[in-house]
Amino acid sequence: MEVLAVFDEKNYDDTTKVYEKYNVRGVIFRDGKIAMQCSTDGEYKMPGGGMEKGESFLETLVREIREETGLTVLKESVCELGEILEMRRDIFDPSCKYICHSYFYYCKVGEKQEKLHLTPSEVAKGYYLKWEQPETVYNTNIRIEKDPWIIRDTAFVKMILDGKVKLPE
Repeated sequence: MEVLAVFDEKNYDDTTKVYEKYNVRGVIFRDGKIAMQCSTDGEYKMPGGGMEKGESFLETLVREIREETGLTVLKESVCELGEILEMRRDIFDPSCKYICHSYFYYCKVGEKQEKLHLTPSEVAKGYYLKWEQPETVYNTNIRIEKDPWIIRDTAFVKMILDGKVKLPE
């Protein structure tokens, strides 16, 4: 998959081990709006999350989209868009270099929305599914970039707005 961007904080010179994580993110549009997780603080995050042992990228995408949006991915619509790579000192283990691969996939979903199945941290942030204009997502998040995932997802939305990432017709 094409690497679209690399965010390297270069703050891990004296680390002794590496923790590598693989995430899958869903890019879903309906009527010109993008499906996002929106927090009660108003920040936007792309739906998706970490691969579980033995899962394929497609299986992770389907599971994460269902958990975080309540929507069902139409598997035949899925196509690769690109990867964003993040590298930094691990915030939980300072002796560790953290490498995060986020793979972005375009997909369509069914009309029906089921109950969300959020993690405790997502519940604490008050995340819910919100369909929003990409410009609004970008303009909101650019003012509150504080968490690495907000920086990553804001950069990806900007790539869509700038035409660097081409969505299927």
